[in-house]
Amino acid sequence: MDNVARGKIVVGVDGSEPSIEALEWAAHQAELTGATLDVVTAWAFGEEPTPFGIVPPVLPGGDPLTEARTKLNELVAAVCGRHKLVEVRADVVRGHAATVLLEAAQDADVLVVGSRGRGAFVEMLLGSVSEHCVRHAACPVVIVRPARQHTK
Repeated sequence: MDNVARGKIVVGVDGSEPSIEALEWAAHQAELTGATLDVVTAWAFGEEPTPFGIVPPVLPGGDPLTEARTKLNELVAAVCGRHKLVEVRADVVRGHAATVLLEAAQDADVLVVGSRGRGAFVEMLLGSVSEHCVRHAACPVVIVRPARQHTK
């Protein structure tokens, strides 16, 4: 029997390229450490402000929560399918992204988020989910920045 406690990694995903890179990083880290991976998406109705959640359009007769779950599950399958040994749990939670992620990471070893890269001035004015998580998380936070494109 394995007497080593398994860790828990929480990663925030919204479908953006930075969040997909964060998911890839988190899945690789979970594979290396044997941790479970909790993939979380914040969800809100279109009129609710959320800079980090999947907000599918509300169509007559549509179910936006189900659509958000479907999109998240597709993304998790595409990325985490390459990491067969990782135990993955995916959830869509209604609320503001920072609040949802901080709650999900209460008992985590690490919280992973992507960097949206909106620029220093905009982030200074609006704040950001990643900055809020760094300041308030009960665990270490990893911010995965986009790979730099080098041009000559």
